[in-house]
Amino acid sequence: MTTTEPLSPVSRTALSVALVRAYESSRPDPLFVDPYAAAFVTAAEVPLPATGPAGGFAKALAAQGVLRTRFYDDRLLAAGADQVVLLAAGLDTRAYRLDWPAGTRVFELDLGPVLDFKEQVLDGLGAVPRSGRTTLPADLLDRDWPARLVAAGFDPSRRSAWLAEGLLVYLTPEEAAGLLTAVAALAAPGSRLLLEKGRDVGTTPHDPAVAHITDLWRGGLGPDTHEWLDRHGWSTGITLLERLAETYGRPLSRSSVAGFIEAVRQPED
Repeated sequence: MTTTEPLSPVSRTALSVALVRAYESSRPDPLFVDPYAAAFVTAAEVPLPATGPAGGFAKALAAQGVLRTRFYDDRLLAAGADQVVLLAAGLDTRAYRLDWPAGTRVFELDLGPVLDFKEQVLDGLGAVPRSGRTTLPADLLDRDWPARLVAAGFDPSRRSAWLAEGLLVYLTPEEAAGLLTAVAALAAPGSRLLLEKGRDVGTTPHDPAVAHITDLWRGGLGPDTHEWLDRHGWSTGITLLERLAETYGRPLSRSSVAGFIEAVRQPED
């Protein structure tokens, strides 16, 4: 790995996500193409298996990751906001690979070592973003990140789109509530927030292939995530994974209660 500071265990999960995106991009019928995903895995010196995950739960998580990526791609582009905030952006390359409307600015927030590693790889590839792009080293559990985001050019008086992809499950309920409260304070009416439908992590199957990920799960707000948002100034809609899989022509090999939340910020009374 070329970065001088090691990635934390949670940050390293971004490499597993990149690996899933690399596999999908190599398919003859991909739901999306991320031309940078494989380069991250190679640069991190992670062994690149010849095939995808074999275990049942690992395979299900990979399928969810693929569908999640395409769904968030589509919804971010349809959000109608020229300010897009990627929370815990990891190795997300949407600023580079999506066809953003003119004038869009993407803000990427994550820990410094993650952003440094991503920059090293993208710079080495000569990658050029297709939107305005601002990276902001930040710990989302610190209280100062909202002020630093505004100082970096984010305008809380204008509509925005927020993505918390694969994030809340790594937080405690208190941490997740604190993060979403901070987001709400920055999100003007009409802003959109995309995140996963909460899950009960106590029922997570044990699969050694993904234990390095699932052992870090702390649950976030759990199955009541959408209800919490509805009580705190958002109007939520849920897209179930099984329905999404049918829509994209990728039926699941096992049943799932997973899904995705799209929340719209409501005006204050």
